[in-house]
Amino acid sequence: MGDFDELKAAIESDHPGWLVWRSDAGRWYATRSGDLTDAQLQAGYAMTVAADDSEGLRELLAEQTRKDREGN
Repeated sequence: MGDFDELKAAIESDHPGWLVWRSDAGRWYATRSGDLTDAQLQAGYAMTVAADDSEGLRELLAEQTRKDREGN
C-alpha cells in the first residue's frame, strides 16, 4: 500500500469537496469542505465519515457521492 500522503491525495482527487485525514490511532476520516442543509442531514448526508482503512473510507465516500447525484 502507498504512503498516507499519496493515498490522501488520490482519495481527495476522486472525491472533490472532501478533506481526508487519519487519526493518531490510524482511523481514516473525511469531512466535507462545504456545509449541508438540515434537509440534507435528515436525508442521510454526512458532514464527516470514518472508516478503519482507506478502502472503507472510499466506500463511504462513494455512498455519499451517490446521494449527492441522486439529490441533484
